[in-house]
Amino acid sequence: MASSAKRRQLDPAVEESRGSGTEEESGDSSEESEPEIHQEVQVDFEAHAISDNDHNGIKRLLQQQAEILDGSNEEDDEDDIFGFITAINLTERKGMEPVEQIKELVLSQCETHHQGTAEQLDKILNDNSKPVSFLISERFINVPPQISLPLHKQLQTELMDARKTNKSCGKSHYYLMISKTCMEAGKKKVPQQKGKVKEELRFINAEEEFFYEQSVITYSYSVQEESDSSLSGRWSFDDVPMKPLRTVMLIPADRINAIMNKLEEYLTI
Repeated sequence: MASSAKRRQLDPAVEESRGSGTEEESGDSSEESEPEIHQEVQVDFEAHAISDNDHNGIKRLLQQQAEILDGSNEEDDEDDIFGFITAINLTERKGMEPVEQIKELVLSQCETHHQGTAEQLDKILNDNSKPVSFLISERFINVPPQISLPLHKQLQTELMDARKTNKSCGKSHYYLMISKTCMEAGKKKVPQQKGKVKEELRFINAEEEFFYEQSVITYSYSVQEESDSSLSGRWSFDDVPMKPLRTVMLIPADRINAIMNKLEEYLTI
């Protein structure tokens, strides 16, 4: 599923109490100051099935590179993709090069940073009797997490329909996720005890912490040296420098309902 947006007419009403909108101030010390302008842009997000026309939008979303977001798109382009979600059955596509690259990545990082779990993860990823799906959920950084709720709902509906019709894409025993996270710079090592990691990690997509809480395998690795994405740049939270990470999570499929309940509780407007 992908989510695009349609712009509404600008509302000139001042809505400071809601904490939303864009303020523009103009003035000149040599002339009488112009009145402040307060405007709110109303946006309706629409979820739809992914199509070939979404290729460029999804590619741009996954990369999230600064040079791509340079305003080259038309301002009123209603086909921009602001978020999307999909689940790829890795077991069904075993042997395909992209699938094997994903498995190689997570296993190599697990061996490096969480060696005791590598054997267990390798066994799960290669167990044909318990399919693993790669869950990808992404949105632009400044888009609020509320957009993820309808996307996750629609995905679960489609997966349920696939199970009813006995389609392989609906048969998953586990979901594998790679989440963008960060932690305070200067820490010597990312702790591996689950409860401790939760206290230190910050999730760029906040709702993914609910998946973390239900995961049975989790570990993090640094992407500090990577330069292909703006997400590996200099971050700060409350003026504290942060180190960019990726956190791998393996979530049993039977815990998705509990996660959806959390999403519903915290993200319903």
